[in-house]
Amino acid sequence: MTHVSSDHPSGPGRRTALAGLVGTAGAVLAAGCTPSGASPANAPTPSPTASGSVPAGGPTPGAMTLFKDPAFNFSGLLALGGSGYGAGEVGEVLTAVNAINKAGLSEQTYTETFRNLGDQLMEAPQGSKPGKETRRFRALRAAQYYGQALFFVLGSDDPGSEEQLYKAGRGAWDRFCELCDPAPVTADVPYGRTPLPVWFFRPDTSGERRPTVILTNGSDGQNVDMWTYGVQAALERGWNALVYDGPGQGQLLFVDRVVFTPRWETVVTPLVDWLAARSDVDTGKIALTGLSMGGCLAPRAAAFENRIAALVAMPGVLAPWLGFPPEIRKILTPDKAETNDIWNKDVVPELPPSAAATLKKRIEPFSAPAMLDAREGKMFTDFYTPARLIESLDVTSVVGRIKSSTLVLDYDDEQFYPGQPRQLFDKLTAPKDYVKLTAATGAQLHCSPMAPQQHCEVVFDWLQEKLSGS
Repeated sequence: MTHVSSDHPSGPGRRTALAGLVGTAGAVLAAGCTPSGASPANAPTPSPTASGSVPAGGPTPGAMTLFKDPAFNFSGLLALGGSGYGAGEVGEVLTAVNAINKAGLSEQTYTETFRNLGDQLMEAPQGSKPGKETRRFRALRAAQYYGQALFFVLGSDDPGSEEQLYKAGRGAWDRFCELCDPAPVTADVPYGRTPLPVWFFRPDTSGERRPTVILTNGSDGQNVDMWTYGVQAALERGWNALVYDGPGQGQLLFVDRVVFTPRWETVVTPLVDWLAARSDVDTGKIALTGLSMGGCLAPRAAAFENRIAALVAMPGVLAPWLGFPPEIRKILTPDKAETNDIWNKDVVPELPPSAAATLKKRIEPFSAPAMLDAREGKMFTDFYTPARLIESLDVTSVVGRIKSSTLVLDYDDEQFYPGQPRQLFDKLTAPKDYVKLTAATGAQLHCSPMAPQQHCEVVFDWLQEKLSGS
């Protein structure tokens, strides 16, 4: 059934490529909290007439159905789950969900609804003069909702507003931080030509030396996600927590246009240097976590940065490129011209809008030109360069160098990197533990979107046990 073009004998034909791209579009975009376009090869196949819709009974959205489309559903679950840490409000999220479904689910209605909700929360509520705590948590929720809108903006009617929308979310996050007590210490840590913005949270200003966790985001998460997946949990346990934007993330991506690097130790080492210079950090108890694709980045850093006392991969990821469906991976050949010829002649002309939006979003953290094209409503023409960058993130050959105690998380129905957490765990030679969060307690799916509190309990109980005697 597969037709191979005689012009490109070593590459996939148009029908082969489109079968993968269209068939997995919804599941790929469902990365939500982060993977680099990851989607399992066995993801539910959407109908070509309904972007990303899946049969009833699939692990997502069947776990809790907010939207029938798995991409939107996964993102909605993240917003709902963030409510446990104040980074969302159940009533606000469900009201937005109902409004989107009533208007007709699309990138446009999703982006518009959540952007408007963020705007409303950044304004004073009617009929009252809000106090500091009210303004603080309204800003945190606004950051969440702007992040929700940002994830789908490239598929909306106004893709060119992406940077502006990012800045709105960053402004909400900064306002939240300014209103914290104590406010986090902010700084720009040197990194190449573009410094890394950091937010250093402390339980108090006593100056007490404390264990400290460096929280690493994934490929499309925002700072507010780090609050949900570590900052508040750390503060409640008397730990410091460092949040940062690395290359391919946040400010460095959307404003500075710096894409991911496979050498994540060059990102983490300056952060450890900065922490080591502080008197309120116990330098023998510095932990590093990585959420989503950060479950690949953090192990890479720990393989070369020996001052990391404990590592948590959430989940463990060996090779982000293998998270792409094989139909997409087959487009990449050893030859750049041949690869891009297949991409531009055989694939792009027949991509439906939903699949096109998916690929634009998934590729932008790995290619500034692709991001700028997407903001103009155009499809990128160079598939080869970002694909090779994603391929280079593979940490299989360096996992054995890790010396720090390591916790590898896995999840029932892990939909983006199935099997990889166990594979990474098996390759570790350092002291290690493996924990799978399960559907029995509602903690299934990538990053446990419905159970971040359980997620943090597992991580910080393990960290405290491993570092209590360091």
